[in-house]
Amino acid sequence: MALFLYGTLLHPPLMALIAGPGPSRAEPASLPGHAVDRTAEGHLPMLVVRPGAEAQGQLWTGMDSAQLARLDAYETPFGYRLAPVSVRRADGTVAKAQAYFPDVATSGSGVPWSLAEWVALESPQTLLAASEIAAHDPPLSGAELARQWPMIRHRASVRLRAAQEATPATLRRAASSPAPELLIERGRAGSFFKLVTVDLRHPTFAGSPSSVLTRDGFLGADAALVLPYDAARDRVLLVEQFRVGPFLRGDTNPWTLEPVAGLIDAGEEPAAAARREAREEAGLELQDLTRMFATYASPGASTDHFHCFLGIADLPQNEGWHGGLAEEHEDLRLHVLSLDAALELIETGEINVGPLVAMLYWTARRRDRLAVQRRDAQP
Repeated sequence: MALFLYGTLLHPPLMALIAGPGPSRAEPASLPGHAVDRTAEGHLPMLVVRPGAEAQGQLWTGMDSAQLARLDAYETPFGYRLAPVSVRRADGTVAKAQAYFPDVATSGSGVPWSLAEWVALESPQTLLAASEIAAHDPPLSGAELARQWPMIRHRASVRLRAAQEATPATLRRAASSPAPELLIERGRAGSFFKLVTVDLRHPTFAGSPSSVLTRDGFLGADAALVLPYDAARDRVLLVEQFRVGPFLRGDTNPWTLEPVAGLIDAGEEPAAAARREAREEAGLELQDLTRMFATYASPGASTDHFHCFLGIADLPQNEGWHGGLAEEHEDLRLHVLSLDAALELIETGEINVGPLVAMLYWTARRRDRLAVQRRDAQP
């Protein structure tokens, strides 16, 4: 079967990741009476009928069944389906082929899609996501890819963010060459988070490379955590919810007290995620937001990385209330209490979540300064 491909699949690195190796060949071609526009929702390309226009792409022939299946599994979860077309080769001859058209419900923007713009803005994240898709053996089905896509994009966004973050090294070893070396990755078990097994080697403090080490790693998430704080009343807001981690450990009370928290969406800034989560979980519009710190939760085995913030808010409530989004199955109880009362709960062991402990102590250390800043800000 011949395929007319356009849009993101014209980017050779992406096409190689998605289709994989095979006996196929490509040549320039165009589809008369059509154009490639951006979808209304973002940077995805879509074929649209447009008299007088000519969509540019490539005619692929000789693909084996495995390549065709991989392409189909990548395209169909996003609402694209194959339909017959007649394309024009560079020499003017016409060829019969199939092309991926968007679902009829997909809205176009009327704006031409640009490969150069997509490569500059979107391709780094897309290539990382495609690398994860390609690492699955057996390949993900179309339905499974659709279900896992938000977290696949999240992990790609996390890797881009991690590569751009500052890495201070006044005491610890500085990031330098040679870097740790990933030799083999196996696994990718899980449908939301992922568990992988890797073989790796890293430089030692003695200057020589380590032996090959086999390690299991939990691919978690980047999350935004915010502690709402009322500087005038010296109060904080805490979230209570059931947590599967303590439950699976065998804890007889798997309800924990935590800060407001949530995953950072792909492409979202951590501070924006903190404000969004404050609205969604607690119905709060934060007056101000201060970055506390960013921290790994359990670096021995997990990628979980928390961006922690203090959120200045008005907290006049004396009674708790329920929060969270029903569509995300959140069952939250919200508590407002004095900062001193929260610190006492650390001493009793009722607060047993590490990030909240650190955030409360961070706030207590700066309590007087925060009160002065509040007074100075008053008219």
